Amino acid sequence: MACVSFAKLNAPSSSWIGGQQSLPQRSGSSARLATRRVSLPIRAGAYTDELIKTAKTIASPGRGILAIDESNATCGKRLSSIGLDNTEPNRQAYRQLLLTTPGLGEYISGAILFEETLYQSTTDGKKFVDVLHDQKIVPGIKVDKGLVPLPGSNNESWCQGLDGLSSRSAEYYKQGARFAKWRTVVSIPCGPSALAVKEAAWGLARYAAISQDNGLVPIVEPEILLDGDHPIGRTLEVAEKVWAEVFYYLAENNVIFEGILLKPSMVTPGAEHKERANPETIAKYTLTMLKRRVPPAVPGIMFLSGGQSEMEATLNLHAMNQSPNPWHVSFSYARALQNTVLKTWQGRPENVEAAQKALLVRAKANSLAQLGKYSAEGESEEAKKGMFVKGYTY
Repeated sequence: MACVSFAKLNAPSSSWIGGQQSLPQRSGSSARLATRRVSLPIRAGAYTDELIKTAKTIASPGRGILAIDESNATCGKRLSSIGLDNTEPNRQAYRQLLLTTPGLGEYISGAILFEETLYQSTTDGKKFVDVLHDQKIVPGIKVDKGLVPLPGSNNESWCQGLDGLSSRSAEYYKQGARFAKWRTVVSIPCGPSALAVKEAAWGLARYAAISQDNGLVPIVEPEILLDGDHPIGRTLEVAEKVWAEVFYYLAENNVIFEGILLKPSMVTPGAEHKERANPETIAKYTLTMLKRRVPPAVPGIMFLSGGQSEMEATLNLHAMNQSPNPWHVSFSYARALQNTVLKTWQGRPENVEAAQKALLVRAKANSLAQLGKYSAEGESEEAKKGMFVKGYTY
């Protein structure tokens, strides 16, 4: 668990201790300067240097994260869409296709895995973790245990998984994982209530502190769902509130900002709003929110796609990289990298190579977007199809 030591300072030689000044008595008084004793928390982090190095590696120019951490149930839905049963061999085959794609490490710096995948190997017996290492891709792990109803809220949810997280994280580190992901959600149509926002922020902060204590860089992800017919201004308002709470509790839990990554939603109108926003507008609102709430000490902002089409997610990322940012602004996409891949594969061995080429096309497109050099010319019709699902679960 997190270890905090306390240094008791007794320094009459300085008039400033812990940000408070010791005031002298009035002239003529025999009283001496008051000696103040202040306890300051100092976080003892055995992994601090490693965490910072890992975060910087993931937030490297032209690269982002491939998220393939869907639960077995969600992965089953993906496989079902191409006529495959939800079995471990089928899940393994699909993830092998993704992780063994030649040249993937040129565009992908990290891969978020589900627990099953972290311990799996290729059909040739090579651990997936080693496959990633060979491509200089950092292995990551989904550590939350999913969403459940939040009592006392407006039909909102909270994310479970803190129980046993420290011991699980230590085991994941031994297996080769070096970063973690915890996804909680905030719903605008449901309020959001102050209770739900505080619960989301506190849970993320505790998870982040526990992860860092065990050598894992935490991805902090309070996803603001696209559900609703609200305008983009309302999304901005909620996002600012959520991220203010998140950073307050991250600080309260002594989380090292240089050793985290963020996975925010882009600031967009609700999916059912009558007017859609163009990439330039989304970039303007999203960067405004980030600059108001995220310290420059944070090394990387790795956006989620949240049901946008493959091309839409890439265009929006490109628009946000048209001028320098205080942080590495990149991607951590699941469906926006995998949709065309899955449909190309269709579960057939003879389609593996074509499916891997489709993955490289999407990975390269988002790499160029991270560098601000993407062009949508030549994009397929499939890449333009939206993937929003109301009430989406992961």
